[in-house]
Amino acid sequence: MRESGEAAHGHHHGHDVGERLYIHRHSPIHNLPPHLKIISLLTFLIICVATPIQNYWAFIGFAATIIALLTVAKLPVLTIAKRATIEIPFLVFAFLMPFFSKGERFELFFFEISRPGAIAALSIIAKGTLGVLTAILLSGSTPAREILRGFELLKMPSLLVQIMTFMLRYMNVITDEMERMKVARLSRGFEERGIRDWKFIAGTAGALFVRSYERGERVHTSMIARGYTGELPKTEVPLINTSSKILAVGIPLTALVTTLVTGALS
Repeated sequence: MRESGEAAHGHHHGHDVGERLYIHRHSPIHNLPPHLKIISLLTFLIICVATPIQNYWAFIGFAATIIALLTVAKLPVLTIAKRATIEIPFLVFAFLMPFFSKGERFELFFFEISRPGAIAALSIIAKGTLGVLTAILLSGSTPAREILRGFELLKMPSLLVQIMTFMLRYMNVITDEMERMKVARLSRGFEERGIRDWKFIAGTAGALFVRSYERGERVHTSMIARGYTGELPKTEVPLINTSSKILAVGIPLTALVTTLVTGALS
């Protein structure tokens, strides 16, 4: 009952820092094996980026595809909108490009703007938005640990996977340590009053670094004592059913057909 209630209200599944982006749902997107999901969405994104922005019908099709996938994944619209705000600085940069770029210029609403700059701006906005929505789909439908498991199954270098695994695991530990240090400062009457207190904050950051380094040494020593030889236990390849294969192939195939058909018609 608790699990169904959380799913109904869109609660996050997991409390670690790395798991807070995941939204628990029961959908075909969530059920895709992580390595298939990564390679499928990455291929979809590569096709989108490789398509010229002049083929605007293709980008309408790409947008419809990613919106359909987000709908199938049952991700809340408000959550998608909030997470998509990370793109705002890039959108501001893109909107300024037509006004400051060189090249042929034309008039639009009493403004003279650069044609090459306008094309580049549209390309950044369209492709950047598709990239952000694809990332939201992946992180919202896949726990962070499963994403790392997918990278491992895709034969990413073991050392990189281990670094990301430990970073994910101890990010939460370091966050808790920061909270305890903050409580300790407040209990001693510390109040941040501006630039004068930066030296105390810098001291806190230094103490946190030393504590994290010492904790890392203790963890490494304990791992060696338990037989760690530089490699983590291998992950078994999950069984892949036919529907998962069809969905994984269908996502990039839809993008490829879209760009080929619209390119031929334009």
